[in-house]
Amino acid sequence: MSDDPPVVVPIEESIDLHSFHPREIVEVVDAYLDAAREAGFREVRLIHGRGKGVQRARVRAFLEGDPRIERFVEAPPGRGGWGATIAWLRSTS
Repeated sequence: MSDDPPVVVPIEESIDLHSFHPREIVEVVDAYLDAAREAGFREVRLIHGRGKGVQRARVRAFLEGDPRIERFVEAPPGRGGWGATIAWLRSTS
């Protein structure tokens, strides 16, 4: 566990994961999805970057097993292309 203070991230319709350490990505996405649902978002964009595809694979593996997720797809070119994933959250009701 780190002694660094927690990072407060504003909850918007997308999150850029570049500023987080790779080992924190799944934990960050998990917390972000809770906050996004609480804020009433039905669609979110997870910006994981293009690189070699490692973070993309980790994010998508997590989304695939998450009951909060209805479905997810690669973002269209104007919203990040294969460097981002669009996910639809299940309704809380």
